[in-house]
Amino acid sequence: MRASEIRTNFETGACDDLLLDLYGDRDMVAMERDRYVYALNSFMERFGDLEVSVFTAAGRTEVSGNHTDHQHGRVLAASVNLDSIGVAAKADDVIEVVSDAFDIAPLSTADLTKDPAQEGTSEALIKGVYQGFVNDGYHTGGMKAFVTSNVLAGAGLSSSASFEVLIGCILNGFYNDNTVPLPEIAKIAQFAENEYFGKPCGLMDQCACACGGLVTIDFNDPKQPVIEPIPVDFAKYGHSLCIVDTKGSHADLTDEYAAIPREMKSVARAMGKDVLRQVDEAAFYASLPALRKECGDRAVLRAVHFFNENRRVPDIVQALKADDFDAFLAGINASGNSSFEYLQNVFPKGADRQMEVALGLALAQQALEGTGASRVHGGGFAGTIQAFVPDEKVPAFKELLESCFGPGSCHVLKIRKYGGHQVL
Repeated sequence: MRASEIRTNFETGACDDLLLDLYGDRDMVAMERDRYVYALNSFMERFGDLEVSVFTAAGRTEVSGNHTDHQHGRVLAASVNLDSIGVAAKADDVIEVVSDAFDIAPLSTADLTKDPAQEGTSEALIKGVYQGFVNDGYHTGGMKAFVTSNVLAGAGLSSSASFEVLIGCILNGFYNDNTVPLPEIAKIAQFAENEYFGKPCGLMDQCACACGGLVTIDFNDPKQPVIEPIPVDFAKYGHSLCIVDTKGSHADLTDEYAAIPREMKSVARAMGKDVLRQVDEAAFYASLPALRKECGDRAVLRAVHFFNENRRVPDIVQALKADDFDAFLAGINASGNSSFEYLQNVFPKGADRQMEVALGLALAQQALEGTGASRVHGGGFAGTIQAFVPDEKVPAFKELLESCFGPGSCHVLKIRKYGGHQVL
């Protein structure tokens, strides 16, 4: 179908049921209809009224397993109904991706060489995804695409992983008849971010953006992580997922983030292992006096967090499988408390005046009044908190949090069943 024909279908409401199925929120349909019309118009302005397809890749939220993946632990993560969308047409050998957020130079399918000068750029991510498809024996070809995203950058929702997965989904739809499994697209996206973009991320972000719904991932073998979808309909429990941007800056926090895996690995090395997943927990507790002396108390506390959190993830998964939402909420609160008390990633060392995440958690607990759950979100130290809020409390929750952090700081989201997906 030509871009103008698809645009007409969106404008007339013919795609409204599709949008409701995709985003899971009737209140979002009109806004999403406008987004797709905007994307189609933007494509036509740049490339003309070509035969196109429309693709999406979700943002993600980490639910439990905070800072365990780098120690080969278990995590629980989910796709959310913020996403990257792409309108794309096939091309011969040019890769021309246009974004409303970044300037992206045209690339060629004939030159996928890793360029150190491109590290940290969208060009690197695109080339890395293409090379990943080639490495795995899949087909590639050119594309002309317009991409737009409402995945919040810097909010722990994985805007870069969403973009990588989107490029992979376009290649999958155009040149592989959608036969590449979504977990494989996630691994290719991780390859692009690790090898071309220059960020040594785990696989959690890409899996959650690609696979859709709720997934638990066991990184015991990081080269072949075990990915299990957890079928659950959160809507039936009468709770909404809220992500609150506390407006703290991630600048100058690199050392804080790096200290967590470094200290956890120092404990593992003191026990003769590479990562904490390889350490016997009973032996760890038997060695506390020596570990405190060699590694320091904070490192020991962070190891305690890992062991507890790694056990907690399967318990939370089992609660969902057993339809025990109260146990799920209790697990999320326990996970958040462990991150605050043992992992200590709610505010930077030495902070006294700027403690936005801690303040956000305090206000969330006040608004929830003993119901729901709240926790630090993502890497921590600054940025966002996550809360599962009873639907009837959402207006008051939103009002209180936004009175502190500003209008639009509280985002009411849904866990959506689609991750990477060819829409039309």
